[in-house]
Amino acid sequence: MFSVVRYRLFPRIAGFIHSASHRMADYRPRPCVLCGPSGSGKSTLIKRLMEEYKDYFGFSVSHTTRKPRPGEQDGVHYHYTTREWIENAIKNDEFIETAEFSANLYGTSKKAVQDVLNNNKICILDIDLQGVLQIQKTNLKPIYIFIKPPNMEVLEERLRNRKTDTEEAIQRRLDIARREMDYIQQQKELSNSDTHIVVNDDVEIAYEKLRGILSSVLATLKDLKYKQKSLIDPP
Repeated sequence: MFSVVRYRLFPRIAGFIHSASHRMADYRPRPCVLCGPSGSGKSTLIKRLMEEYKDYFGFSVSHTTRKPRPGEQDGVHYHYTTREWIENAIKNDEFIETAEFSANLYGTSKKAVQDVLNNNKICILDIDLQGVLQIQKTNLKPIYIFIKPPNMEVLEERLRNRKTDTEEAIQRRLDIARREMDYIQQQKELSNSDTHIVVNDDVEIAYEKLRGILSSVLATLKDLKYKQKSLIDPP
């Protein structure tokens, strides 16, 4: 009797496991675009997020024509390449967005985003305003999170304290930041449920707000990973 039940039941269980695993494999969390002026503290927040939730987030490594700074690694901070390579890739429609700053090209390739999504992770895109405007014209449908300093005075102080830029570069960054801050204010007035603004006056408070914005998608991913593990390795 048992052998008959087992014969009939086990294929059903196997089919259920296969079906559930297939549904989990098909799930693709929405990418998350983080945008903010240079000096807003965006990179610090992203780093903390990636460290705390390394199994749930993947960083989309951008391409750039600029030279690596001390301590930066190819393939980790950026894919360092030539202008010719990026321009050819743009012609071949291989990029989601591109921008130019200080005579250097930057861009997010479709492959970089897809590689993260294929691992069922939330793809983090760290891009500037030019990139945001381009992505809004695509079908990517990400969550937008704008990181902003409390005011321009604080931003300028942060940029100067870095001691890495010339006065000309600082003024250029401030000009760009003013335009970005104006755009962020416009987004705030639209009250879009897919758009969030985090004021980074205190990094701990800003990080908690960032985690709160992403809490629901994180909960979904955790639940799916738990169910997948339970199916593959039952107690």
